[in-house]
This record gives sequence, C-alpha cells and structure tokens, in this order.
Amino acid sequence: MPRTRADKDQEILALRERFERAVSAVFVDFRGLDVPTVTELRARFRQAGVDYRVVKNNLVRKALVGTDLEGVREALDPFLVGPTGVAWTYEDPSAAAKVIKNFRKEGDAQEQLTVKGGLLDGQVLEAERVEKELANLPGKDELRAQLLAQLVAPMQHLVRQLGAPGQNLAYVLDARRRQQEEESGG
Repeated sequence: MPRTRADKDQEILALRERFERAVSAVFVDFRGLDVPTVTELRARFRQAGVDYRVVKNNLVRKALVGTDLEGVREALDPFLVGPTGVAWTYEDPSAAAKVIKNFRKEGDAQEQLTVKGGLLDGQVLEAERVEKELANLPGKDELRAQLLAQLVAPMQHLVRQLGAPGQNLAYVLDARRRQQEEESGG
C-alpha cells in the first residue's frame, strides 16, 4: 500500500527530531546481512542506548532542511546512496560506533555491515574517521571516571600532606621508644 503524504511528513518530523537531539549519528549500509544478523545488531544498539532506523535517503535530506545540519546536507549526500541505516546516540557520542566496531569483529556475516560515514556535533566524518576515531573515544562512564580521578587527586594529596607531620612525629616517638628499650634492656 502506498504511503500517504501525511505519513511521509510525519516520518520527516521524526527524523528531524532525532538529528536535532543526537550528539552523533552513524550511517551504515546493511546489504548482505541476513535477518537474524540484523536483529542481533538492533538488539545491541538497543542495549547500548542507540536509536537505529532504516531510512529513506530522500526523507533524510528533507528532514535536514531548516535544522542546524542544513549546511552539511551536501556533504552527507555520498552517505545517502543505496540502503541506509542510521544509528543516533543522544548521550555517549561513541556508543554507536563502538557497537558497530565490535559487531564487525565477530565474523564474515557481520563484516558485511559497512560504515558510510557519520556526524559528530554537526561535523561530517568520513567512514574511516568513524571507525578509527569515534569508535575509540572513551565512553561517558570512562570520561566520568577520569574526571572524578582528576577532581579527587588534589584532595588526596592535601590529606597526605596534612597527615605527614603527625606520621613523622609517630615515627620519631617510636624510634625513641625502641632506643630506650635497647638502652634499658641491653
């Protein structure tokens, strides 16, 4: 059954909203993947908090009109050829790229999934940059841990410095006690 104009308009609005909310998007070509493999990929995307959809290329082009991404629309044209799937991430920019990278390592069937390119904060990334740079960025939790370690380090150093005089005094007193024990006992 043919889709109505209203259905297409609704899909364009949904795509526009996804692109506006996303911190990154990865465009993939899924040709050659069988249904169970695609189902497994979708499950992994869901588990990682990634929104994945198979899209019509013309609807993506129309969805970008009037958004902040309209200026990069022409740069995205090479990605919008043939069957296209888009994986949007709304929090962790590297989540989709990491899922794809790990998925492709698992066998010949999974290697059929190819990255066309991506978007990171409005910047167009070629496929190679998505696979080598975006997929290797630290995740949200890793960044939080690094930030926490940086924030805690000066406080730990201060506590050690404040405790050092008392600790040194304890060492001196202990040494004096041992010295007295040796003198009286020996």
